[in-house]
Amino acid sequence: MSKILLAHGSGGKLTHDLIKNVILKKYGNTILRNLSDAAVFELKKAGRLAFTTDSFVVDPVIFEGGDIGKLSVCGTVNDLAVSGAVPLYISCSLIIEEGLDKALLSRIIDSMAKEAKAAGVLIITGDTKVVERGNADKIFINTSGIGIVRYKKPISTDRIKAGDKIVINGTIADHGISVLLAREELGFKGGVKSDCASLHRLILTVLKKCSNVKFMRDPTRGGLATTMNEIASGMPFGIRLFEENIPLNESTKAACELLGLDPLYIGNEGKVVMILPEKEAGRAVAAMRSHRLGRRARIIGEVTSDYAGRVIVRTRVGGERIADMLSKEALPRIC
Repeated sequence: MSKILLAHGSGGKLTHDLIKNVILKKYGNTILRNLSDAAVFELKKAGRLAFTTDSFVVDPVIFEGGDIGKLSVCGTVNDLAVSGAVPLYISCSLIIEEGLDKALLSRIIDSMAKEAKAAGVLIITGDTKVVERGNADKIFINTSGIGIVRYKKPISTDRIKAGDKIVINGTIADHGISVLLAREELGFKGGVKSDCASLHRLILTVLKKCSNVKFMRDPTRGGLATTMNEIASGMPFGIRLFEENIPLNESTKAACELLGLDPLYIGNEGKVVMILPEKEAGRAVAAMRSHRLGRRARIIGEVTSDYAGRVIVRTRVGGERIADMLSKEALPRIC
């Protein structure tokens, strides 16, 4: 395959192959090889820091529940938070297409400012570029974020063991379906709204109650199934998800059925998956439910000694099916 495809940006197998076979070979170092949502490192006298960067190209730039501005702040905050860090500072670089309506730009910037203020982070540096009409699609945003790592124990797949439980803070697939419906103008009246939200305060609530959270990840591109495959890949354990326990809004479920999509592979922007020992799982769910962004938190799966390196879904009727990593592009440009 000699050309880059949209599927290379899906977060699935082609993305991982590109990172492993092209990027890591050139940039490989001990920090980058972890491929975590934020790079955690130490500076003398400063302690442990987390540093992350991301780009946002969502189409359309406005969707039910948010826009590209809010999304860029939430996505950066969440990547820091799932690394056990308290987000502090964000950068903002704008690539604007010639001809963009100034009112739309103002709305996006205002949205970023409001979400940053609500999240308690500062946008402290940035850049602006304008390209010729047709060389971008309205506006692209690149952000970087820095936070201080407060959680004492490492957030790492190396600490996961059979018997651990998997917890999520709420319903899946809302963001990806919201973007798709806005993009295609399908006239679906189910009221699907993106879950786009900054999760650091919810995550900190759990970390204060649970002393042994082993791993966290926000299941964005490729959805829950792809994230689970990222965790299990190459490991001596497998992951079993319980389909009946995975929260799903009725409107999102109806849209997925109508469009023939599997919600396990649809992206999220306000969800965190945590893996922790069985004895702490109930405590984590209770802590999540005490926060407005975790009212529908549940235990949705377990780590098993069976099916090493694979993800299995136990269906509502009691059967089991394999949930492979997303290999093709399901919904391009959802973030």
